[in-house]
Amino acid sequence: MAKRKDSGHYLFTSESVSMGHPDKVSDQISDAILDSLLAVDPNARVACETFCTTGLVVVGGEITVHNQKAVEALNNAEFTVRDTIRDIGYTGDLGMKFDADSCGVMRTMHSQSTDISQGVTAGKGLHKEQGAGDQGLMFGYACSETPSLMPLTIDLSHKLVAQHAKIRQANKIKGLRPDAKSQVTVQYDKNHKPVRIDTVVLSTQHAPMWNGKAKQAQLKKAVIKHIIEPCMPKKMYDPKNVTIHVNPTGQFEVGGPHGDVGLTGRKIIVDTYGGRGRHGGGAFSGKDPSKVDRSAAYMGRYIAKNIVAAGLAEICEVQLSYAIGVAQPTSVHVETFETGKIDESTISRLVREHFPLTPVGIIKHLGLRKPIYTKTAAHGHFGRKPGADGSFSWEKTDRAARLKKAAKL
Repeated sequence: MAKRKDSGHYLFTSESVSMGHPDKVSDQISDAILDSLLAVDPNARVACETFCTTGLVVVGGEITVHNQKAVEALNNAEFTVRDTIRDIGYTGDLGMKFDADSCGVMRTMHSQSTDISQGVTAGKGLHKEQGAGDQGLMFGYACSETPSLMPLTIDLSHKLVAQHAKIRQANKIKGLRPDAKSQVTVQYDKNHKPVRIDTVVLSTQHAPMWNGKAKQAQLKKAVIKHIIEPCMPKKMYDPKNVTIHVNPTGQFEVGGPHGDVGLTGRKIIVDTYGGRGRHGGGAFSGKDPSKVDRSAAYMGRYIAKNIVAAGLAEICEVQLSYAIGVAQPTSVHVETFETGKIDESTISRLVREHFPLTPVGIIKHLGLRKPIYTKTAAHGHFGRKPGADGSFSWEKTDRAARLKKAAKL
């Protein structure tokens, strides 16, 4: 028998989760509290964590505020929690055992450690300039697969849960509930170009009206029509040559924080690039921008996206690293995976020349002391359109032209 020649094709998968997924409920609550404080105290120091389960939300962390309005916002945290849950869609007595009006809310908070505070307050620590809020490493990533310069697998996974929310809120498919997960597998060729959609998974919480094999078959048909197919790129999606799973356990009535506990910061791969590129390990939600886990990761994406938009590479990963209390990064590394038009050491030099990399510089350049974070806590932090309110400023490509000029392309 002739030996099969390897085509070099391979499959890659990413997932996303809906705004009603319990971990995302926690992320949105943490960021809503952050936003409520930044709205009245742009210099608030916030590290807010949330735990949610059947009928209960627990909010804790270290929070330091600087005026009476911020104190009042902190005192009103329970209302912020309930409003966020209500906006997600956990409302009324629908048997979900978790809703905005009946759940218990516990708070346990304290001020930021003075040892940490002196390192992120200009002139207080060993160094005069405001330093990073912690040590660590952060990655940014971009590629030319999609108009948003995101990997196709995570781009489609996010689109599916965003479409799920849209269809649910419009009641286009009756009985959909907030908890959902998506997953997309794409086939790539040997040159790492996407060829076709191989598998799509969409699991959605639903009302009891969809229980039973026959009803689930009807639900699957409606989900494919109203949620899956509108999100698929037509040139890569062949209904006759794709595997689709909708609620593959057979039923998904029990969900949300009653079906599984939620914690802030547990969906770091969903929040970033779906497994493409590396991750430094730090979560985003509930953290003010003095925490480089968040702000430097946003800067990393901004840098990588501008490098790809400038045509310096088709794929770019940027690593930044910091020491607590020190302003300048301890390292800047650029990887283009053999797609660069110029050598990586030159690109790294251009990054240092054209992008502010200190915590203060990042915060100022990207405008991060605004209440812009709640909307980042669902459907991904990257690949979104910059908003008029300053949200998703790290998605701009306003440095691409000057990078291209400096690189003499």
